[in-house]
Amino acid sequence: MVRAATARRSSMRASLLSAALVAALVGFGSTIALVLAAAAAVHATPAQTASWVLAVALAKAIGSAGLSWWARIPMVLAWSTPGAALVAATEGLSMEQATGAFVLAGLIIAAMGLIRPLGRLVALIPDAIAAGMLAGVLLPFVLKLAPSAAQAPALVGPMVLAFALVRLRNPAWAVLVALAVGLTLAFLTGAAHAPEVAGLPHLVLVTPQFDAGTAVGLAIPLALVTMASQNLPGFATLRAPGYEPPVGPALTATGLLSAVAGLFGAHPISMAAITAAICLGDDVHPDRTRRWTVGLAYAAVWVALGLASPLVIAAIAALPPELVAGVVAIALLGPLTGALAGAMAQPLTRVPAVVTLAVTASGVAAFGVGAAFWGLLAGLAVHVLDRVAMRARPSGSP
Repeated sequence: MVRAATARRSSMRASLLSAALVAALVGFGSTIALVLAAAAAVHATPAQTASWVLAVALAKAIGSAGLSWWARIPMVLAWSTPGAALVAATEGLSMEQATGAFVLAGLIIAAMGLIRPLGRLVALIPDAIAAGMLAGVLLPFVLKLAPSAAQAPALVGPMVLAFALVRLRNPAWAVLVALAVGLTLAFLTGAAHAPEVAGLPHLVLVTPQFDAGTAVGLAIPLALVTMASQNLPGFATLRAPGYEPPVGPALTATGLLSAVAGLFGAHPISMAAITAAICLGDDVHPDRTRRWTVGLAYAAVWVALGLASPLVIAAIAALPPELVAGVVAIALLGPLTGALAGAMAQPLTRVPAVVTLAVTASGVAAFGVGAAFWGLLAGLAVHVLDRVAMRARPSGSP
């Protein structure tokens, strides 16, 4: 009996570690190329890029371990994938301006947790319009998949096929397998060269630059897409198996961690949804009151991934640009699908959502403010006009 009990305890520990390892690898491998694209868009130096990845990994580790231990709930965090896409779509910003936006976005998220009226004000934005803004941010990246496949069919084609087949059985692993196929083919065919790897990464303090255009055009949309597309689904994922997440403290913690990590060039972190689901099942730990310890294992894995980031960054930098664009497009197919479904869910808000999507996807910038803000503004304007017209319409008219 003692031997059996010991075996059960050992298997429990192994299941916690395996779930944490799978969740972290899926989150890291499926979207690291997008994070690097975001760093390139704001002209981050190699040292700043390594600091970006290390800082966001450490913020996720600290937040996951701290919130899980404090709440006794398996609360695992992710980096903001749509946030990275939003940064990658920006033009004309410096790393210092982006850092200012990251810090402000983190403080806005923290304020949503601390100041209830502010959280309620954000909640007034219709879900369809928020989803339309997210879809507009993601769509240009997904549209690059077909051109990439046409330019490098021998590399991108097998990667797309691997994704399509694996997602039929295990969607969580599909992007990671596609990335592995792409990497293998690139190095076997000589399309990629062996990377030169530096030593361990270190944090690089970036002096933030604050200006109104960046605040309105990047910081506010960054906070909104992180809330709408990751924090809210993340809380819903926790509620599904019966946990009650502490929403206010979680938003405050993730926001403050994002603001601090932002000083080292990292974009915001958030509640996890897809990767969180991997850590919530009965197979992780049969005692749901002890399942929170998976957050500690998850944190340890993310520390290791942060320290190993120079190898990953060097490997991806050695890849052909068509392959990287293909990986990013494949990784964003799922989030785009969810955003489009949310944008089209309610007939009364479909037109405002489509307007938001169209303006955001256009990439138009005016007065130093990016397209995401103008898309949100346009969608809200159409929504208000629709509401006014409905109220003015005589009762019983079509």
